[in-house]
Amino acid sequence: MIIKVGQGSCGIAAGAGKVFAALEKEIAGRNANIELTTVGCIGMCYLEPIVDLYEGDALAARLVNVTAENAAAIVEAAESHDLSGVENLKITEDDEAFLSQQTRIALRNCGIIDPENIESYIEKNGYKAIEKVLSMTPEEVIEVIKTSGLAGRGGAGFPTWFKWNAARQSAGEEKYLICNADEGDPGAFMDRAVIESDPHNLIEGMLIGAYAIGAKEAIVYVRAEYPLAIKRLTKAIHDAEEKGFLGDNILGSNFSCKMRIKAGAGAFVCGEETALIESLEGSRGMPRLKPPFPAQSGYWEKPSNINNVETFANVPWILLNGGEAFSAMGTENSKGTKVFALTGKIKKGGLVEIPMGKTLRHVIFNIGGGIKDDKKFKAVQMGGPSGGCIPEELLDTVIDYRALGATGAIMGSGGMVVMDESTCMVSMAKFFLDFTAKESCGKCVPCRIGTKRMLEILTRITEGKGKEGDVELLTELCESIKDGALCGLGQTAPNPVLTTIRYFRNEYDAHINDKKCPAGECVNLINYQIDETACKGCTLCAKKCPAQAIEGTLKNPHTIITDKCIKCGQCINVCKFGAVKKF
Repeated sequence: MIIKVGQGSCGIAAGAGKVFAALEKEIAGRNANIELTTVGCIGMCYLEPIVDLYEGDALAARLVNVTAENAAAIVEAAESHDLSGVENLKITEDDEAFLSQQTRIALRNCGIIDPENIESYIEKNGYKAIEKVLSMTPEEVIEVIKTSGLAGRGGAGFPTWFKWNAARQSAGEEKYLICNADEGDPGAFMDRAVIESDPHNLIEGMLIGAYAIGAKEAIVYVRAEYPLAIKRLTKAIHDAEEKGFLGDNILGSNFSCKMRIKAGAGAFVCGEETALIESLEGSRGMPRLKPPFPAQSGYWEKPSNINNVETFANVPWILLNGGEAFSAMGTENSKGTKVFALTGKIKKGGLVEIPMGKTLRHVIFNIGGGIKDDKKFKAVQMGGPSGGCIPEELLDTVIDYRALGATGAIMGSGGMVVMDESTCMVSMAKFFLDFTAKESCGKCVPCRIGTKRMLEILTRITEGKGKEGDVELLTELCESIKDGALCGLGQTAPNPVLTTIRYFRNEYDAHINDKKCPAGECVNLINYQIDETACKGCTLCAKKCPAQAIEGTLKNPHTIITDKCIKCGQCINVCKFGAVKKF
């Protein structure tokens, strides 16, 4: 039997490393004939650490929330082929539905193969696509991608074939293929998971792209905050070179391509392709004026093509299965599948890959299991800092580029942050503006100054200092920044503000006019009070109050001294009788 331990970043953070070490020790102590291996993240991050037991290629049992103390029982089950001793660790039918409702292409090998073993990838038809491609012309490859309808999964949704064809047709022998793995959206981890779990799939997709445009060098620009991804991709590149899939005369053909990694410093603006190119060249990451576009003049002023990780991760599957198979999934204007990082106030957080055309409601409530603690759904943030907040009345919006754009949000790279009734939408807009204001490169005035002014207004509103006309001023600033900013960061930075004003104007009005935060989140706009009829005088709140702002004696009602209260919420957290109220 084979024991596979999920060791993506999420699994390791949950303790998978300790689980693996305990299993290794237990197997060695028994001298058991059991294969122990590492796999990446299967996507069910909320259940980590996850251990899978395989009989050959068949999954015998999936064990979740595993600890090092479970190692002996797991090894015993694997050795005896009797799973009765691990019944308590088996995944439930409800949690199995998280994966069974997905259609996996980009994530097809994640959590199944060993990311540090090239043979594990080859056994799953790895590098078969590049073998097929080498018998085709570059134009034929581009035609397959065109038929598939694959659009850039980095956010813009631009047709992949068009970018490849533009770079292919550009004059010059020296061309570059670049992978944008500078995943900077708060709450997004799709690209990281693909690189950590299936690095050879990315390599093969990039090789096909390089062949199509005529590039002899490929570069992966990955954020330095992804050390595990960099480690596994580095090994994968080395192993691919050893096997003849990278380097000179690949698989005995006339096609040669080398690949290297560039670790970026983590600037969000470097997700914009021309800023990424500036960073690659050793300059400060700041967007260039376009045209010329990278396909004509990119890296070192040579024709260059840039796609993100998820885009390349689809390419080998498309070449093996045909463009028609990919285009058969999705909607008329958005083909194939899309990967989302489902996070926030959600019961089942993790990676989700579904065909375009499914509704937001389906993803959040059917796959994600609904809202944590069964609270009321309020909104979902799509597209990260560049996206927008979609309210409950639009939950049946289908997931495609056009439909999401109509709501004021965007598909983005795939971040999907769920918010419940306790989320203040003004504070949420402020959070994203704080991010974009700090990440602005400063090259253009609308973004550099405009986002700062917007942040100041939002901060003032959340502090109870908002005034009449602030919402109108915010809207005016938003439109000016959208029209005047140089790159996508500035042009889309107003989206969280515009959508929260559009759908949650009542919360802005309450903050400004009533000096109240309906969600009870903005500290300056809330107060705590003890209901004397409910208070039992247990003194626990007084003991836990760090500001000593609660008075009262044992078995008598307590009171909060408002002037001393720092509004930390400790009292409401420790009260067992529900006597402390927030208003």
